[in-house]
Amino acid sequence: MRVIIIGAGGHAQVVADILLRMRQSDIDVEPVGFLDDNLGLLGKRALDLPILGSLAQLSQFDHDAVIVAIGDNATRQRIFEKLRQQSERFVIARHPSAVIAPDVCIDPGSAICAGVIVNTGSRIGVNVILNTGCTVDHHSRIGNHTHIAPGVHLGGEVIVEDSVLVGIGATVMPRCTVGAHSNIGAGACVTKSVPPGLTVVGIPAKPIQK
Repeated sequence: MRVIIIGAGGHAQVVADILLRMRQSDIDVEPVGFLDDNLGLLGKRALDLPILGSLAQLSQFDHDAVIVAIGDNATRQRIFEKLRQQSERFVIARHPSAVIAPDVCIDPGSAICAGVIVNTGSRIGVNVILNTGCTVDHHSRIGNHTHIAPGVHLGGEVIVEDSVLVGIGATVMPRCTVGAHSNIGAGACVTKSVPPGLTVVGIPAKPIQK
């Protein structure tokens, strides 16, 4: 399966490395290269893969699937939805070192990075990033276009709704819900549910006062 990576920044290179590791593990994926609208990158290489051109040129390159490898949730969602309307196929990038229970459902376009653990009964939405070394305990649900940053720990039966950023090293206690479009600060400890659209920080996590 020939895969084009959308984006060529740091996170895109992490995703490229995942795809290359998958290929080394005899999984049928072949990263073709990157597309990025920063034309200053055109013709350069990353991880020995070419930066082929801009997103508008996608149809010019032979491919079977794509993955949107951009860290910012809003940008990643916008591009994902545009490509879905164009009937593009989305691959799941799953690092071989990730430990995923057999019954976990992972929806298309998601990136599961090195050292991730997802326990039984959990569901991962479309276009999600489970970043390096994060853990998702049993029967949790991660909404679409959400980013779970490196080192995050989610307890059992946690719900993280759509387009949430859970910052580096944060903890969400069991059975808490994190509302859509909210942000959890790095290192925060969420001990009760967070309404949609809030930014919370600290231990225990509390809303930032405007």
